[in-house]
Amino acid sequence: MTENLTQRSGPSSARPLTDEDYRITAHDRRFSALYSRNAKAVIARGLRATKSSNWLIMVSGFFEPVLYLISMGVGLGALVGDVVGPGGEPISYAAYIAPALLAVSAMNGAVYDSTWNVFFKMNFAKLYQGMLYTSLGPLDVAIGEIFLALLRGAMYATGFTAVMGMMGLITTPWALLMVPASVLIAFGFASFGMGITSYMKTFQQMDWINFVMLPMFLFSATFYPLSVYPQGIQWFIQALPLWHGVELLRQISVGTFTSATAIHILYYLVMILIGMVLTTSRLRKLFLK
Repeated sequence: MTENLTQRSGPSSARPLTDEDYRITAHDRRFSALYSRNAKAVIARGLRATKSSNWLIMVSGFFEPVLYLISMGVGLGALVGDVVGPGGEPISYAAYIAPALLAVSAMNGAVYDSTWNVFFKMNFAKLYQGMLYTSLGPLDVAIGEIFLALLRGAMYATGFTAVMGMMGLITTPWALLMVPASVLIAFGFASFGMGITSYMKTFQQMDWINFVMLPMFLFSATFYPLSVYPQGIQWFIQALPLWHGVELLRQISVGTFTSATAIHILYYLVMILIGMVLTTSRLRKLFLK
């Protein structure tokens, strides 16, 4: 490895660095090429960066679902009145959409951290290439970055749940489980988001992420029940990850659990597994020979 670096730094090799120059081979690594059990180093670096420059962005993301809840739940809710909630019990419109907005908040926070942040670090800062020149493996990087996205999702979920409590929208102790359930939702989106971002090369391609997220937000039974759609469209919506998150949090918010609850949880567990495999394999393919 030292010989290779010497050859690159010689006068005969003076040229602009390319992505190929950042690649390293697995046998040059002191530890495993996949995982060195040091994801905490990636997490520590991310926390320092957030503290110094990004904390205002993190805080601002919390207010979006709160504003939706106030404007739609309180304003429009005065016109809508009570609606049928999970289990067939009538609940206020604000209590109906609040868990859905919490699921959206978990999705947005996780997707932002695992897509736009990752896109910049991967294509401009070359941060992951630098990390993989150390003992860190691609799984360390994936776990570290996804954990940071989960931390953001947990912060949003805790704050939003507190707002729900202050508005009188929490009527059962089971509703506190919405916080860990929101982290599960964030985990699913973050694990997939980072892997998908690894295929993006331009800012124009990144616009496809918003193109996908906006319809999911509007049509995943966020503001009205799934039954308003024709049967064929219902099947399509039920395949979307956000719909499972919305339904899961709605059931938890009123303490109504059925076999569908387990299906929603299983959906995200499978999503996390596939996303982690995709992200790790992509990092290894991109930066390790």
